[in-house]
Amino acid sequence: MRYRNGKTSFLPSQCAVALLASALVIPAVAQQTSSDSQSTPAASASQPSSTPPAAPAATTPTDKEGFWGHVNPFARKKWVKKRLDPLNDRLTELDQVNAKNAADIKDVDARAQAGIQKAQSTADAANQTATAANTQAQNAGNVAQGASGHVDKLNTTVSGLDQYHQISDLDVPFRNGSSILSKDAKGQLDTMAASLAGHQGYIVEIEARAPGAGAVGIQNSQRLAESVQRYLVTEHQIPVYRMHFVALGNAPIQTADADPNSKPERVRKSTVHIRLMENSLAAQDSSSPHGGGI
Repeated sequence: MRYRNGKTSFLPSQCAVALLASALVIPAVAQQTSSDSQSTPAASASQPSSTPPAAPAATTPTDKEGFWGHVNPFARKKWVKKRLDPLNDRLTELDQVNAKNAADIKDVDARAQAGIQKAQSTADAANQTATAANTQAQNAGNVAQGASGHVDKLNTTVSGLDQYHQISDLDVPFRNGSSILSKDAKGQLDTMAASLAGHQGYIVEIEARAPGAGAVGIQNSQRLAESVQRYLVTEHQIPVYRMHFVALGNAPIQTADADPNSKPERVRKSTVHIRLMENSLAAQDSSSPHGGGI
């Protein structure tokens, strides 16, 4: 008897044993009944009316006698065993097949689970790689954006290196024929130089003019420009590379607000015109200089 799927089931071997037992019991019972029915009339005929004779002892067939009093071949254990052994062998074979199928199913399930876990691990690794690649791409984009901003700033810096605009200007007068600075002229230069202290990104343009035609006027105007430059270097330590002068002689003065069709003004006295120019890029970290009289 086995239990399968929660129900009780009998094996074929057990069913065969039960059938054989029934076959042995039924003939024995039938023979016993027949013997009893035959002995009863015989006893009635021979028994006197006065004293009933003793009933003969009933004969009980042995376990090896069949329905007809002969040896019952079905009662032999060897014969039963011979018939049951093939069935038991077949059942054993079926049990082994079932066990093998169960083991195969378990092995397939284990391999499937291992494959699923491996695929999941591969997917997780690929996801992590994609996330890392995305992070690197974002970092590269940020670096590229920063580099682009730096390049734009550098281009602006390069473009503004030679860009100067005028901050102020002044005129320093001289007596005709003299290159000596007067007290008023020195005062104007002192005020302008004081405004340049601690500042960067500026240059001083000096234009000198003097009456006189040809080389005479040029030489006189050059002496005036050198006098102004010398004073700023010696008295206020303004670097020479920040000052640029030109001797124009008696070249006419063309003012910015003058009518282009008008005749330029003729030079009648010695004078030095100074322009203070500033590079806005170089002077970003400092305030703009402002000279006196500007």
